[in-house]
Amino acid sequence: MARQHISSGSAFERDMGYCRAVVEDGFVFVSGTTGYDYTSMTIAEDPAAQAEQCLRNISSALAAAGANARDVVRVRYILPDRNDFEPCWPVLRRFFGDAPPAATMMVAGLYDPAMKIEIEVTAKIPEPRT
Repeated sequence: MARQHISSGSAFERDMGYCRAVVEDGFVFVSGTTGYDYTSMTIAEDPAAQAEQCLRNISSALAAAGANARDVVRVRYILPDRNDFEPCWPVLRRFFGDAPPAATMMVAGLYDPAMKIEIEVTAKIPEPRT
């Protein structure tokens, strides 16, 4: 299978020179994704609302690759303020359901001070059923 590039159409991808996701060898590598709504280029103030939007953005990329949340095998959470992580937990539990991936949480600065969380995932595309 040839490498596939998936774009969300966000200005960030164009300006910074990356794509939302890359599909290679049966895996989907989704770039760090923030809580921006790419259609309006707005971002909520609440960390949990941002996490919800991150996961909507990630879901779109996964769907374009033929995968979904149950196929995620690795997730990285990056937050500027560690205290914003716990309010996001219910959102993350709902998204990953009974198929939680391996996970890492890091505290680091993000590009824009309005960004409260960035989420990066790797998923394994399921084999077609025969």
